[in-house]
Amino acid sequence: MEPDALASRLHGLGTTIFTEMSRLAVATGSVNLGQGFPDVDGPDAVLRRAAAAITGHEANQYAPGPGFAPLREAIAAHQRHWYGLDYDPDGEVLVTAGATEAVAAALLALVEPGGDVVALEPYYDSYKAGIAMAGGHRRPVLLRPPEFALDAAALRAAVTPDTRVLLLNSPHNPTGAVLSRAELDEIAAVAREHDLLVVTDEVYEHLVYDRPHIPFATLPGMRERTVSISSAGKTFAVTGWKIGWVCAPPDLVRAVATTKQFLTFTAGGPFQLAVAEALGGPDVYFEELCDGMRKRRDLLCDGLADVGFDVYVPAGTYFVTTDVRPLGFTDGLSFCRTIPERCGVVAVPHQVFYDDQEAASHLVRWAFCKRFEVLDEAVRRLRRLRG
Repeated sequence: MEPDALASRLHGLGTTIFTEMSRLAVATGSVNLGQGFPDVDGPDAVLRRAAAAITGHEANQYAPGPGFAPLREAIAAHQRHWYGLDYDPDGEVLVTAGATEAVAAALLALVEPGGDVVALEPYYDSYKAGIAMAGGHRRPVLLRPPEFALDAAALRAAVTPDTRVLLLNSPHNPTGAVLSRAELDEIAAVAREHDLLVVTDEVYEHLVYDRPHIPFATLPGMRERTVSISSAGKTFAVTGWKIGWVCAPPDLVRAVATTKQFLTFTAGGPFQLAVAEALGGPDVYFEELCDGMRKRRDLLCDGLADVGFDVYVPAGTYFVTTDVRPLGFTDGLSFCRTIPERCGVVAVPHQVFYDDQEAASHLVRWAFCKRFEVLDEAVRRLRRLRG
């Protein structure tokens, strides 16, 4: 039952599954492979920079609305170094309270009430909330296992005369899919044909294993219509800092900033300065991060397959999807609520990321951004499911 005070456009959102499952993990002493946060902190030098910014009284008051200049400059340099994208740090970069705020602010700024937003389904749960708060309507394009590939015909069918925004997420949470150049070209063609704005969530940009990440803004003609979003949390294992950013042409940055200023205005001053230092770190950090996470992926995927799950090995992110039916389960939500008591492990059911919940009732997401010994222990506990 929805709370009586809740606006009707927000009905159906409720408490996030991450809150529910993390609470269950604590209550049962379970290994938490549900919520996507690392169990080790980021680089010591980055942590020390944040501490120095606090104790040195550099940034304990409000940061500038667009974010501190050193961070905006570091973000622009990062985009240039890794992707050849040139952004003006003074007019085309905006610092936000994590990527979640960036997505919400972009949707609030760009979606007209009653307008349609095309998005890849399954979608990270905040997308539903952001679209709803903007008064928009979701137009899903379903990604189906095992490849979770883009259905070009479904994409074209999802666009209506009321569509202004296309919301992309690649590398994709929860499936771990990484859109190929051919898939991105198809999306770009649709964006051009229908004069759509594109909001891209690329927070897992440095966690790709089988194919490179291609920022959508690098495609011909797409920079001028794309709001590119990323954050520090996944790349530097500081998810609690909530430092994200937007890169876009000046008119789109101004639009997003107009809404963002009335959400948080600004946040995380000391952390902004630390992230600026982190983004300027050597390439080897990013390479070792990816290599270490690939090894964790392989360890967990092999372990889950040994337990008896059908495993869809991800090309990116730090999540793996499994089909629970080979072990005799048909409902992923019930499965995830049962295994903490039965096995001492927490995961997240895919169906919470879908409008079409039947399409994902048998799928479960596991996070592998944990220490190797934690992943080994989780697999050991899950072997109890074999009877």
